Amino acid sequence: MLTVQCLSGRASGPLQALLLGAIVMSAAQAQAPVPPQAPTATAVAATAVDPADVANARRNWEMRAGQLVRRTWGVEVLGVRLASHDWMLQFKYRVVDPEKSKPLLDRHSVAYLVDETSGARLAVPAMENIGDLRQSTTPEANRVYFMNFGNANQIVRHGSKVDVVIGGFHAEGLVVD
Repeated sequence: MLTVQCLSGRASGPLQALLLGAIVMSAAQAQAPVPPQAPTATAVAATAVDPADVANARRNWEMRAGQLVRRTWGVEVLGVRLASHDWMLQFKYRVVDPEKSKPLLDRHSVAYLVDETSGARLAVPAMENIGDLRQSTTPEANRVYFMNFGNANQIVRHGSKVDVVIGGFHAEGLVVD
């Protein structure tokens, strides 16, 4: 028969020894590492993005909204790409009409990118010695300009749909390359 010394100094009975053994065993099982489980095929398929789907979504955006943006704002949207190991997003556009595109290159216009899935608003980072990571100059026809947005928590991923807002300019439903 197993006896356990209690804090009071008295010997305890077999019931207390049994309870103590059960507590020790459950503590040992709780500390045992749990082996990682391999992801199932459906989980892997749900996270993978087909490049053909991204290309089709981009073409659809060009046909639908791209023409309206070109006529209204004088720019041709070239796309949004992940950069700097997915820690930044780069929005590129070509100026078609320099007069209409002036608001996009105005340093006083507030710019941000919105992830459609999470609703997160990503701002243009400002570096101490460089300034904002965006171009602000007098627009020239047929020149490509860019604007970088921070993606600190890597919320936006390849294939995500985003909206770019620069002052009054809104480009909605852009697919990230």
